Amino acid sequence: MNTDNTSSAIEPNPDVVPEDMRDPSEDRWMSMPVWVRALVLVASAGGVLMAIGYIFSIFPLLDLTYYFLLMAAFLPVVYLLLPAWKGEKGVTWASYAPAIAIAVLCLIMAYFARQLVFGTWVPVREDWQLVVAVGLYLLILEGARRSGGVVFLVIVLVLSLYPVYAFYMPGIFWGPPTSFARTVAFNVFSNDAMLGVVTRVVAETLIGFLLLAALMVATGAAEFFLNLALAMMGTARGGPAKVSVLASGFFGSLSGSIFSNVVGTGSVTIPAMKKAGFPAYYAGALEACASTGGMIMPPVMGAVAFIMADFTGISYGTIVLAAVIPAVLYYFGLYMHVHGYALRNNIEGMAREDLPKVGRVLKDGWPFLIVLAFLVWGLVIMRWERLTPFYASGLLLVLTTLHPKLRLEIRRVPELFYQISKLLSQTMGLLLPTSFILGGLMATGVAPVIAASLVRMGGDNVVPVLAIGIVVCMIFGMLGMIVAAYLMLALTLAPALEQIAGLNTLAVHMFIAYYASLAAITPPVALAAFLASRISGSDALHTSMHAARLGVVLYVLPIFFLFEPALIFQGPLWETAVWTVLNIVAVIMIAGASEGELPYRGALRTWTRLPLFAAGLLVGFPEWMSTVVGLAIAAALFFVPAADPKPRKAQAAASTG
Repeated sequence: MNTDNTSSAIEPNPDVVPEDMRDPSEDRWMSMPVWVRALVLVASAGGVLMAIGYIFSIFPLLDLTYYFLLMAAFLPVVYLLLPAWKGEKGVTWASYAPAIAIAVLCLIMAYFARQLVFGTWVPVREDWQLVVAVGLYLLILEGARRSGGVVFLVIVLVLSLYPVYAFYMPGIFWGPPTSFARTVAFNVFSNDAMLGVVTRVVAETLIGFLLLAALMVATGAAEFFLNLALAMMGTARGGPAKVSVLASGFFGSLSGSIFSNVVGTGSVTIPAMKKAGFPAYYAGALEACASTGGMIMPPVMGAVAFIMADFTGISYGTIVLAAVIPAVLYYFGLYMHVHGYALRNNIEGMAREDLPKVGRVLKDGWPFLIVLAFLVWGLVIMRWERLTPFYASGLLLVLTTLHPKLRLEIRRVPELFYQISKLLSQTMGLLLPTSFILGGLMATGVAPVIAASLVRMGGDNVVPVLAIGIVVCMIFGMLGMIVAAYLMLALTLAPALEQIAGLNTLAVHMFIAYYASLAAITPPVALAAFLASRISGSDALHTSMHAARLGVVLYVLPIFFLFEPALIFQGPLWETAVWTVLNIVAVIMIAGASEGELPYRGALRTWTRLPLFAAGLLVGFPEWMSTVVGLAIAAALFFVPAADPKPRKAQAAASTG
């Protein structure tokens, strides 16, 4: 669920993952005294029960009281599970002290929540309120440093304190003078900052999906989805790579985390791909692309999707439905890349006797498919929104209790609450600091000024405004700040695009979210590709270049649905059907040109690849004249004789041997 912090649905292979990439939380957890672990588990169980009571209105509880109690239950775990510095062995007082402090401050705020609701603490009325605000601000920043690194901390710090120095900024970036005390109070106590959209999404929506994800992991969903991918794709040409595509899509949909998905599934799939004959750089690049796509794969997407629903007022079910066609097209593009490479290099699938049987896998794990189908039904058809994952969790418990192999044993309940605490604490550790960025922009009123300036800059031409947005998305995405990138551009770029070209609101917001996540595979700082290269043992830059090539479909899809909202079900169904078919054709052409091999056509001559690639872009772009031109070019290239495959096979043998 979280964009870049939740644990993967599959445990990484410790023999494959480099030492400095391994999750230190397990060792730190076991190093803590038993009574501390028991306290964390009790807090986790209490937080879950409180969330259920609040969301289902079982007992009355003020919103802010609930938010601060939830922070008190889970935020301390950030400091307990993540080291204060790289060499911290076990949990020292450098971790216990901030954990105790954040718990105390959150409990104080929970006690005074009613005063905060019916009054205003911006600016603060008493000195102790400022002390509490500064304490929470600094401790949450420390959580940001541990969760996201020093660069993340610096960016959050600079943007959250923007009102302090906005008076000295030029032009559209100017803001009225504001004191440090007022700025910190606004960041901590305002509904436009920490107590606004981000915290609301985590506490009211995201918590249910994280609970469901933890239950799925605890009952064996990871093994089921991996076996299902092996059974379905293992025997196909390039089987291990196709398994990687399918498995990462499954796992990424559950976790919503790009980077933990790379480490978790990559430690299993990358060695399998290398063993089958794929070069190390190709295996790493493909895993990076497949894991990146998990964030846009329904039914459970990243935190950005939940924030988007709250920000735009569009139901989460509508967003899930809108993401279906782009996600399928993206993974279909990865599949076609793998298929083309396997054809060109004569890479066969895995032996059937070495793979699990589909029937057996389904017999062992059918409850997971029923729960996922129920989740989609609840979100899209019934529109239960935040209640859906809780209903799905209850159904999962019932079905797995009836299934002897999946039944959640009593002895594993503590592990379940530990996973819930870990997921929620790391989610809060990364998302709450981004609310300070929102506060920094809102406190000065600079966001609407920037949006108006972009409108004036674009005039009647949307291209320069789009270009600015893409660059900003890439920069923030490269730093792993996907949620921060979305929040900034949802405030500034989205209104400008809607005013200039009258573009569909959902299409604009999905465009921003897609390009922010795309930075994970875009050189020079392609974090997902760099992580995958560490596992595959390949050159990082080489791997990231191939990741950008394999993920090329994701670069153009947002532009396609931005100008043709029917691709995200925001138009007539006949247009959705027509443009989906045309985009499928376009994806086949783009992947074939990229790999130099088309199914049922054979190897492509070198000079035909670039025209075919351009034709694919023209066919997919939602404008009839360009589509007709693209189809005409493709038809002409179809009559060009295929290249001689013999040199390619020899080259393949040399490269994969």
